[in-house]
Amino acid sequence: MTSKTSPSSVPKLRFPEFRDAPPWDSPCGDALFDPINNRNAPSGLPVLAITQEHGAIPRDQIDYHVSVTAESVASYKEVCEGDFIISLRSFQGGIEYSRYHGICSPAYVILRRRGEGNDHFFRHFFKSERFIQQLTRNIEGIRDGKMISYAQFSEQKLSLPKPPEQQKIADCLDSLDDLIAAEGRKLEALRQHKQGLMQQLFPHPGETVPLLRFPEFENGPEWRRQTLGEAATFLNGRAYSKDELLDSGKYRVLRVGNFFTNDHWYYSDLELHDDKYCDAGDLLYAWSASFGPRIWRGERVIYHYHIWKVVERKRIDRGFLYACLECETERMRDASARGLGMQHLTKAGIESWECAIPTHTDEQRRISECLNAAATEIDAQDGLVHALQRHKRGLVQQLFPTGEDSAP
Repeated sequence: MTSKTSPSSVPKLRFPEFRDAPPWDSPCGDALFDPINNRNAPSGLPVLAITQEHGAIPRDQIDYHVSVTAESVASYKEVCEGDFIISLRSFQGGIEYSRYHGICSPAYVILRRRGEGNDHFFRHFFKSERFIQQLTRNIEGIRDGKMISYAQFSEQKLSLPKPPEQQKIADCLDSLDDLIAAEGRKLEALRQHKQGLMQQLFPHPGETVPLLRFPEFENGPEWRRQTLGEAATFLNGRAYSKDELLDSGKYRVLRVGNFFTNDHWYYSDLELHDDKYCDAGDLLYAWSASFGPRIWRGERVIYHYHIWKVVERKRIDRGFLYACLECETERMRDASARGLGMQHLTKAGIESWECAIPTHTDEQRRISECLNAAATEIDAQDGLVHALQRHKRGLVQQLFPTGEDSAP
């Protein structure tokens, strides 16, 4: 098979020993990778899930609940360590790499590199934003759930330096991945520490004394059993029809998703009662897999009816109330996972949920300060992980050519 080439290209950033090396070539995909269709894999190999986050990974190592029959597995393709798999969502997350010997659904296209080169160079290259943009630009009609064929992949021009430079780039980005993974493990350890601390600082369900109490409160009174509705007022947000939400206007409308991204805000010009707005410092709550309580840090907004504003009652410290809601949310999720009727939490449901609260606000504040200190460490570590991820994305953009010469 002949190699089709396009004009050579050069990245913005090059390691010193390669600055005078020849420009990169741009052979097409079929000059570098063969499609693999072996359906006679050895028995006993794990079934691989093809994921954007983990690449190709045994299904039993992740939360994957799709069952397969022995009859269907018989038609699965063999995947060797170092193979690449064209994902069903390859135009969103790149082409996935396998570190495992296993089998995968025959719906996937498996690629195996031929000749000299470095698999890890391509592992990074296929996940780069510019390569994904190239796929999206060059393959018309691509959409969620549509597979990219080998024929389509084979037409893509892949920027490629000589093997020694491939190795240098792969080593650099691999080492950065190792650092990100190590800092990510530290972040997870801090989260687990806070979770364990919370379990000890709050009484177990039905009890009135925690396992761990600060020395000055060891002989204090038992905590009060009460409902969350007795500890705070939960105010509903504003329900909007699609026609009422604007692309621009006086007030932003805070929805659950806007806590995680600022990408797509809706607006409203409606003048409402004060309890439909939230301001910086207000405590908010929504029931979902990743939400729970939040302190709003932004400007005045109208909050959506999927969110409640939580106003503490007399003799309840707001910081403690936030921590209490964090703790009780985990218990609600546990109840939901055990099928105890908490799959969809209503306002009445959260108001009737039982909790325990210290009698003295001083003890409430002490608990709040302790957990807030742990949260501050988590936020700092989370910021470090995100900074490293941004650094890697920026580095990838400079270590690979722009892709402008790689269009077919």
